[in-house]
Amino acid sequence: MATHQYYQPSMAINVPSKAPSAPSLYPVGRVAVPPTDFSDSSTTAGSRTTGYSANASSYAGSISGDYDSSTMSGVDVVDMLNDRVHDSFDPIPLDRGLAMQAQTSGNLNAKQQELLELQALAQRRLKGVRANFNDGLKAAKETKRDLEWTQKRVSALKAKAEKAHPEEYRRASSKYAFDDNY
Repeated sequence: MATHQYYQPSMAINVPSKAPSAPSLYPVGRVAVPPTDFSDSSTTAGSRTTGYSANASSYAGSISGDYDSSTMSGVDVVDMLNDRVHDSFDPIPLDRGLAMQAQTSGNLNAKQQELLELQALAQRRLKGVRANFNDGLKAAKETKRDLEWTQKRVSALKAKAEKAHPEEYRRASSKYAFDDNY
């Protein structure tokens, strides 16, 4: 014969009974709301409000195990706890925060798009300015070349006039003095 060993806890476990005075370790004992506290309108209209108002004594009684287990028979504890959590959490500030974040993100994206458009405009204008600058530089070089040619031509004509008419040139030079280096 084989002997089987079974686990035997060293600590006593409270087993729920039908007797109202038996203490319980189940979480149902912590719920202080009998089903009669719910109004029909709050449970059938789809609203999550319970209309329940608890005070410290109702919780104190439930923690110590002073409850009537027969009144808790039709209550879904998970739904009741979910309803309480839902009622205690107000999503409006979170929704407002998300709306402000979305609005700020939209404004930021709009400003980013505007910045990209302004950068593209600045690039186009810079190309135009560079083209105008290069045209102006080309015109300045041509003007300088033309002035140098004109200067050489005037100097040649002056030398020729001085040679051909020395007396008249000397009188005109003394009467109309000008700087040759100008």
